Amino acid sequence: MGENILLLNFSKMHGLGNDYIYINCFSQKVNNQSELAVLLSNRNFGIGSDGLVLIEPSSIADCKMVMFNSDGSQGEMCGNAVRCVGKYLFDNNIAKKDIITVETLSGIKTLKMTIQNGKAIFARVDMGEPIFDSALIPINTSKKEFVDEEIVINDRKYIATCVSMGNPHCVVFAHNIDNIKLNEIGPLFENYMLFPERVNTEFVEVINESTLKMRVWERGSGETLACGTGACAVAVCAILNNVFKRNSDITVKLKGGDLLINWADNGKVYMTGPATHVFDGTIDIN
Repeated sequence: MGENILLLNFSKMHGLGNDYIYINCFSQKVNNQSELAVLLSNRNFGIGSDGLVLIEPSSIADCKMVMFNSDGSQGEMCGNAVRCVGKYLFDNNIAKKDIITVETLSGIKTLKMTIQNGKAIFARVDMGEPIFDSALIPINTSKKEFVDEEIVINDRKYIATCVSMGNPHCVVFAHNIDNIKLNEIGPLFENYMLFPERVNTEFVEVINESTLKMRVWERGSGETLACGTGACAVAVCAILNNVFKRNSDITVKLKGGDLLINWADNGKVYMTGPATHVFDGTIDIN
């Protein structure tokens, strides 16, 4: 007689507009995760998001973050998402403390939470050390590192620097980035032959002695309002290019707001930014 209804509880959260659907897998089991990410992320037929994040138990951290892009591909790391995971753990009494650890495919990330009126509102994330080894990013090249190298796409030359912040990034410094047709050039970079696992691409403009402006094309999601690992990548590349000095606070302006990045003398990159809860809901995924 009746239909088999499977209800799934979720939270919609975002870091500077980089929005994901978060599912508490301490209390729920999720099957067909990749297919579910595609279904739920659709902004016309689903909930609408840049992807899906599963918050799972971990034996080595306060939780494990498993993330999928809106096209169903799995990502290693997302800086905006990990801040929201920290907020979720704190606000929902799973880890009620100001130092929270999150297991990801790119290692354990340590978050220092800023608390206001009993809620976590900001997080400073230890994003680890940037990786420049071409084989580890990865890039199909014989060069040990890919710094200020020429890439030719559609007969146009670009000077790019590639780095991994747990996921691969290609950073291009440019002028008037608001005028770049990112929906056209982004997919060409993402699927370029140099990048066997595709790549996130950032176009960056230097604003002043402590500020960068950035647009990002994320593999598997397209242009997003913010990218935490991307902001880390562009700050690191700016320092490599002697635009800024190590151990200085760099403001990276994204479409969704600002992130504060610091590539410290200890080699680690620290990212500070907000985490925002939008709403909770229940959806029938039968």
